[in-house]
Amino acid sequence: MAEQSEGAPGAQEFIPPQADTIDQLRAAAAGCQGCELYRDASQTVFGRGDESARVVLVGEQPGDMEDQKGLPFVGPAGRLLRKAVDDAGLDPGHIYLTNAVKHFRFELRGKRRIHQTPDRVHITACRPWLVAEFARLHPEIVVVLGATAAKALLGPTFRVTKQRGELLPWPAAAQHPEDFVRVPVDNTGKVADAPAARLLATIHPSAVLRADNQDVAYEGLVKDLTVAARALAS
Repeated sequence: MAEQSEGAPGAQEFIPPQADTIDQLRAAAAGCQGCELYRDASQTVFGRGDESARVVLVGEQPGDMEDQKGLPFVGPAGRLLRKAVDDAGLDPGHIYLTNAVKHFRFELRGKRRIHQTPDRVHITACRPWLVAEFARLHPEIVVVLGATAAKALLGPTFRVTKQRGELLPWPAAAQHPEDFVRVPVDNTGKVADAPAARLLATIHPSAVLRADNQDVAYEGLVKDLTVAARALAS
């Protein structure tokens, strides 16, 4: 796993080794101080969904509304993503939603909290939570939403604009596939090979909201998610 940057001890020390469910990880993440973002954020925003989900969607970080409610993808971008998921023919009941960074990074402008893109140090510090989540999930399809999620899983050289909508082998496509190839079988320490899956990168739904032509951007997002839906059906 990549080394932690100076000044950010990373999440690893906050992950209890005996945790063998997503709920246990979520409870532990509430106390994470792996980077400085915890100081200003309202709370940790962990992933949500069924551990047996066939699709895992990985976004960037919680926004203002997610930070307040403690749930990922409940703001405007989340509502747009839900519509895109429906239009693509994906079953929302089979989806697990999470973010590469679990705390809201922002700057204050008056009383408004304005989103700031996480830095590499935040992505690196929070990455152990993502690895821990994947150890307890067995998706058939992984969808990375935007550049931050792509950097967290696929490395800094991956470009969503160049490879969006392509089905890639998972975990072979990961920057550090060794972090994802073995998964626990039970709480005794026994592990097995992770089932082979596929990964697809696309834009983050917030990019649709910022686009000059939102209709075209939305159609592109739905098109990419439709590739994932067809892959599940094949």
